[in-house]
Amino acid sequence: FYGIKQGKKNNTFYIKYYDTVINELFSYFRDKNWYVDYSAFKTKFSTKKTSNNFLDNYKLPPVTDSQNKTLIKYGKWLQQKRFSENTVHTYVEVTGLFLRYLNLKTINSISVRTIEQFNYDFIFKTNKSVSYQNQCISGIKHYLNFKGIAIEDFEIRRPKKDKKLPTVLSKPEIKLILEATTNLKHRTLLSLVYSGGLRIGEALNLKVKDIDTERHLIHIKAAKGRKDRYTLLAPSFVPLLESYINHYKPNTFLFEGRSGEAYTQVSARQVLKKAIQKAGIKKYATLHTLRHSFATHLLESGTDIRYIQELLGHNSPKTTMIYTHVSSTSLSEIKNPFDNL
Repeated sequence: FYGIKQGKKNNTFYIKYYDTVINELFSYFRDKNWYVDYSAFKTKFSTKKTSNNFLDNYKLPPVTDSQNKTLIKYGKWLQQKRFSENTVHTYVEVTGLFLRYLNLKTINSISVRTIEQFNYDFIFKTNKSVSYQNQCISGIKHYLNFKGIAIEDFEIRRPKKDKKLPTVLSKPEIKLILEATTNLKHRTLLSLVYSGGLRIGEALNLKVKDIDTERHLIHIKAAKGRKDRYTLLAPSFVPLLESYINHYKPNTFLFEGRSGEAYTQVSARQVLKKAIQKAGIKKYATLHTLRHSFATHLLESGTDIRYIQELLGHNSPKTTMIYTHVSSTSLSEIKNPFDNL
């Protein structure tokens, strides 16, 4: 099975939570006449059903054995191309859905028309996000490349991305969140994400040796785009970080789970969610909001946009320029005409 790992205790095995893998696993159990208790999936992993749910309306058949083996090879091919784990997960998942759609329609060959119809049925009619639509198109394109399938005039129009402004927390709100986080490990994690402007994946992949407390720098390795960079380590944060390291004594990863592997993103999200609730913050915020807030606060304090771009690891200054639209400093310089009435 794709992405299977053996646990350290109690003969436990972990697999990627893909529909294709889960269906194949259950089929395997049924072939062996083993009883499968589905109750946990109905509670923990259930999703809110809507009237236009694609999977409910179309009742997609599972992938075939041959397709499942191909998806596993496709995932490994993507890994060899050095795509991130999240990207591999997404591309395999959406391609699996596309193959199941082909099975439903009894389509044996892939054409532009087939992809457009899938795009319409699965994405447009179900009101999926623009970013998800682009991920589907990219996943299928890479799959065709992997299979060596050439389609004449293959050009699926990609939708324009929504130009949404990021949510930004104020400095007092950041302080409230950190003060509400009493667990040493959790407070250190959230503080590091904000003070370094880190993506959550970057923070969780940090090794102890990547922290330079003397130069007050954090070495981010193989970040988005396979690029290394340095970002800031706040001097006032160092005592908290050292206290955390002395108490938890991490071996490899700076933030480790119970098994010694990197702390999971799911756990990190729960940490922030509880802290926000405890702090009484009403804004919807994610871990990436801390990164947005870091960049915005730097801009408001007068830091040159080019330095912010380097610290965030952006390829283009256009990406960083979005923070000029949410900076309260630039907005406060504008005189409201209402005040002159």
